[in-house]
Amino acid sequence: MHERVRRVSAVLRENGGSAEIVELPAPAPTAAAAAAQLGCPVGAIANSLVFLADGAPVLVLAGGDHRVDTRLIAPVLGVARSRIKRADPDAVLAATGQEVGGVAPVGHPRRLRTLVDVALDAYHHVWAGAGMPHTVFRTTFTELLKLTGGEAVVVSEG
Repeated sequence: MHERVRRVSAVLRENGGSAEIVELPAPAPTAAAAAAQLGCPVGAIANSLVFLADGAPVLVLAGGDHRVDTRLIAPVLGVARSRIKRADPDAVLAATGQEVGGVAPVGHPRRLRTLVDVALDAYHHVWAGAGMPHTVFRTTFTELLKLTGGEAVVVSEG
């Protein structure tokens, strides 16, 4: 097991999570690829996206069928929309210790402010990355909030 996946697994155990890390047959760098391999709706995939708000990393867990609208998250973050940028791969790695396409909601070098898409609450179970592009774990909206200390927010219209 890769070190990144071990860190995610450790955080899950430390927080009372019962999720098992699942290794997919192939990398799933997109929500659609993960959903196809898992046989679930794309919306049940919790994409871990890193943004920089005034230069500070923020993790947004968005349903795979949603596109994050910075107009909606700017007031939550207390910054102007123009001050929110999608993090480049180097910034994602620096903030999470994980590479784009495999970012988990947990297991980072330090806890990140996290916004969790309320649309994920529509699913009994959701799937999140587990540190590598071919690893995921099954969880719930409520557990994501607990594990990450996240805030439930609307990240997308529609």
